[in-house]
Amino acid sequence: MDKAVLLAFIVIGLPVILGVCGDLLKRWMRLKEKQLDHAAQLAADKAAAQAAHIERLEQRMRVLERIATDKGGDLAAQIDDLRDERMN
Repeated sequence: MDKAVLLAFIVIGLPVILGVCGDLLKRWMRLKEKQLDHAAQLAADKAAAQAAHIERLEQRMRVLERIATDKGGDLAAQIDDLRDERMN
């Protein structure tokens, strides 16, 4: 009787258990892939936002450098323009 139960387990039970475990593994792998895709998208969005912010800072720096080296009389107007931009 013990041999029959062991044989039944090997023939029926083991493939069923392996099939269920395989399905669970596939589902877990799909979940991890979705999580990685989401994290990659968040990182890309953050990088794009930081790049845009850096570009705005570089533009302001160029304006400030031009104002600092400009000998013209419209210095006050340019400074006021920068303040207006910052308020928006």
